[in-house]
Amino acid sequence: MDLVLNGFAAVLNLPCVALMFLGVAVGVIFGAIPGLTGTMGVSLCLSLTFGFAVPEAFSLLLGLYIGGVSGGLISAILINIPGTPSSIATTFDGHPMAQKGQAGKALGISLLYSFIGGVVSVIILMFLAPVVAKVAIKFGPQEYFAVGIFSLTMLSIMVGKDTIKSIASCVLGISFALIGSAPIDNVFRYTFGMHDLISGFSLLPVMIGLFAVSEAIKMAAEGFPVIKKGEIHKYKFKGFGITLKEFGKKSFNMIRSIIIGTGIGILPGIGGGTSNIISYTVAKSQSKHPEEFGKGATDGLIASEAANNASIGGAMVPLLTLGIPGDTVTAILLGAMILHGLNPGPLLFTKDAPIVYMIFAIMLLVNIIMLIEQYFGMKVFVKLLKIPKHILIPIVILLCTVGAFGNNNRIFDISSLVFFGVVGYLLIRYKFGLPPFILGFILCPIIERNMRKSLSYTHGDWGTFFTHPIAAVFLAIAILTILLTVLKRLRQRKKERINL
Repeated sequence: MDLVLNGFAAVLNLPCVALMFLGVAVGVIFGAIPGLTGTMGVSLCLSLTFGFAVPEAFSLLLGLYIGGVSGGLISAILINIPGTPSSIATTFDGHPMAQKGQAGKALGISLLYSFIGGVVSVIILMFLAPVVAKVAIKFGPQEYFAVGIFSLTMLSIMVGKDTIKSIASCVLGISFALIGSAPIDNVFRYTFGMHDLISGFSLLPVMIGLFAVSEAIKMAAEGFPVIKKGEIHKYKFKGFGITLKEFGKKSFNMIRSIIIGTGIGILPGIGGGTSNIISYTVAKSQSKHPEEFGKGATDGLIASEAANNASIGGAMVPLLTLGIPGDTVTAILLGAMILHGLNPGPLLFTKDAPIVYMIFAIMLLVNIIMLIEQYFGMKVFVKLLKIPKHILIPIVILLCTVGAFGNNNRIFDISSLVFFGVVGYLLIRYKFGLPPFILGFILCPIIERNMRKSLSYTHGDWGTFFTHPIAAVFLAIAILTILLTVLKRLRQRKKERINL
């Protein structure tokens, strides 16, 4: 309890609260405007936090994260375009309600259950994370190596339909991470005589290039989405659009959706983009009136919004306890922790326990701020949907450039930003996937360092990874998962050939 109170005390000050409000507002804007994403918002603002203290930095970044996920419901309901992948299922019933003149009710219900899903998942995180950390504290270099390999294989397989492309993207990220000085012995690798490559590629320009610049290039290449006059449905707020009696009747659907969202969020590489669809599908299959889904059923909205916000707390569990991101945004948050001198993992709970509970406090406060800002600021956020994208994108690119240069004051980082923006665009265009790339880039030094430590302790004995039970289990699961996935894909292709 003392740690919880200290966590709130650390962030209940004017700078932190102001940054939470700012982060949520900017996150909602990035989440609501089609073409921009919460991931882009977090990666873009990461550079701004470089000179901040840890409480201020994470007040802004977590505000962006939670605001970005929740903001997608605005465009999903009013114009039938999900602002983020986490709001895809929200369009199924949210927009039909708007067409019936119930846009205000749909927005109110979505806001309420986004808030509840987010708060409950943080409470689950507060109880679950320390338990996981107690187990993980016993990990040695063998276990960390195995967990790193496990997370890379799981993420590479789960994020895309094409396993080969996902793994190739992951390997490409690892390849770029190998450039520069090697860990432990500091040998220069793949520098090609270039002095700028001795220290390798900086994490910040790599992430901003992949997630922000690549999206800008994509929109420039494919055309900007244009919202026509009269396309946005009108709405009027009256409470949250649901009575206490209705709330009680729908509580089971809410609890089930929160559990699904949190559980899926914990699994590396899945996140809210999948949890909202799975939760919606389960709600429809378990409903007494499944025929109403897709026509304006409030149960569909509840399932989608409760699940996608609950996945935030779930995604933070592996990040804080094992140093493994649960989704794309937590991959950026992992980079933020490293930039601010923190080491996500079980030791974080012993060496920097106040910071962990400070993060819990920020997440709870940000969810409250998200509810207040969206409820009272909805008219402003809706008007922002009309801003032309050809005006927004140059501003985004300018901020990306300033952020990349400000990190180390190197022109080389601006070159890296442009280079990885192009790499990110090509990966998106040819459906290789960005999450495997960035996870490979971030986790490669951790995997390599722990592999070399393990082999130095055992004089080069590779069997050490299989004589440690926890490491052996993680490696076995990783190998088994790859084999089963490859077999499944081969069977699917065989069936497709037979059908042809």
